[in-house]
Amino acid sequence: MQRVISPTNPRLRAAFLLLASSRERRKSGRCVLEGAHLVAVYRQRLGAPELVIITDEALARDEVRAIVAHVPPGDVIVVPARLLDQHASVPADVGILAVVPAPRGQVSDSAQLTLLLEDIQDPGNVGSMLRTAAAAGVDQVLLSEACAFAWSPKVLRAGQGAHFLTTIVEDVDLIDWVGRFSTRGGQAVATVARGGASLYDTRLPSPIAVAIGNEGAGLSEALAARCALRVTIPMARDNESLNAAAAAAIVLFEAMRQRGETVRA
Repeated sequence: MQRVISPTNPRLRAAFLLLASSRERRKSGRCVLEGAHLVAVYRQRLGAPELVIITDEALARDEVRAIVAHVPPGDVIVVPARLLDQHASVPADVGILAVVPAPRGQVSDSAQLTLLLEDIQDPGNVGSMLRTAAAAGVDQVLLSEACAFAWSPKVLRAGQGAHFLTTIVEDVDLIDWVGRFSTRGGQAVATVARGGASLYDTRLPSPIAVAIGNEGAGLSEALAARCALRVTIPMARDNESLNAAAAAAIVLFEAMRQRGETVRA
């Protein structure tokens, strides 16, 4: 392990730039994981990070030592807590960051359950929907070009490791994809605030794709028109709509229920 006290260290500077700049994350194809939980999930699923940055205080924790034990010593930097306090977007007592390549998923034609996200702007919503998708057994999540970047720190924190439990593909032409999906016998479901069939009266057969639209505008009419079904979640009187992430959770778990899948301990 290398001990570093200066923020001018090239590897530290590169990591902090990734934290601060969405442009740099997109250009380099890398992201920064914050906290032992995210780093541990990544290591278990995909292997050792490219670089781990830890504080002395964090190194005293069993969970952090377990991570470091599986990372080459030359790829571990120990820093004073004040450096992370100055640069990381989470409290300094988290104590561990990891630089990793952002996995580049490939669209699958054999997926049985797909989540389509059209122009979701809020990073917290994107992360929450990724977490729900992983829990509901979604095979792949396809994001339109205007969605928040899936590998930003806020999305990663909200996802709580879900990024590594499902396939994520960004910058997808969802209208084109739904058209091709339909020709292969799949059914796309447009989730709309009003005017659709009741979700609980609708059969959701596999393969199926669930489309969730922008927080304010909902799904574009162009995408909704390509979908075979439009469903609306029944709500109590005088309620207009649900948060996009909440709507995604309800529809995905209804699809999971209809498929007869159960949660395994």
